[in-house]
Amino acid sequence: MTMESIQAHSMPLFSQAISDFWLSPFMKGNVLYSDEVFMVIINPELNEDSRVMVVETFDGGVMAVLTPAMATKAGFFEKEELSESTFRQKLNKAGITLHGADYLFYFSEAEKKVLMQESLDGVVRPLTEQDEVRFSEFQSSASEQDLDDAYVELDHWAVFGSFDQNRLVSAASMYPWQASKMADLGVLTLTSYRGKGHARKVVRSISKYAYEQGYEPQYRCQLDNLTSVSLAKAAGLTLFGKWEVISPNSAN
Repeated sequence: MTMESIQAHSMPLFSQAISDFWLSPFMKGNVLYSDEVFMVIINPELNEDSRVMVVETFDGGVMAVLTPAMATKAGFFEKEELSESTFRQKLNKAGITLHGADYLFYFSEAEKKVLMQESLDGVVRPLTEQDEVRFSEFQSSASEQDLDDAYVELDHWAVFGSFDQNRLVSAASMYPWQASKMADLGVLTLTSYRGKGHARKVVRSISKYAYEQGYEPQYRCQLDNLTSVSLAKAAGLTLFGKWEVISPNSAN
């Protein structure tokens, strides 16, 4: 697997900004191992929070990157035969744990064109400080687990809501992610209002706004969150791949 082959697969479908963002950590440093489906890069410029990272692209290719210190700790050496499974085994043996994987969804270039031609639905609008009472009522009607999973906050960079008879029933918020032009979004819909199209509309509305501000909408969810996966697809997003990063609780 080479960077050229990855770019050739992803560029026609997704924007250049998405490909550049996810490939950038793998463009620097030294190739420790590479075959048709798996690649390991040693990159001394990774920040502390990303000192081990694994990205699996939608076509099945797996790219891993880690700092020299993490490579030494895990016992990796040049010209070593590796596979994804042996790579993970070595990490585990060294006490290096990865955070649970997230799916990464983005709008394809074709779907972006469709989205940008849509008009904003009347029941969906941006939320402001004047919506604080409505938003507090909305949060109090949701479970703690849903609030934690969604991470939707009124003070985020952008916040949109969908209403039913003047009641806020679904909300999405975004914030610039990792000092990039990616706008990471979370969405939460009250249980009794799910399956009625509110979340789809609010995701598409806030994503259109992000594009208008020069940002790329990014939708992340855990692999076992089937409801969130279904929403991503219903909203017109396409799976880019899976992302794992070192756990904050991992051994140094």
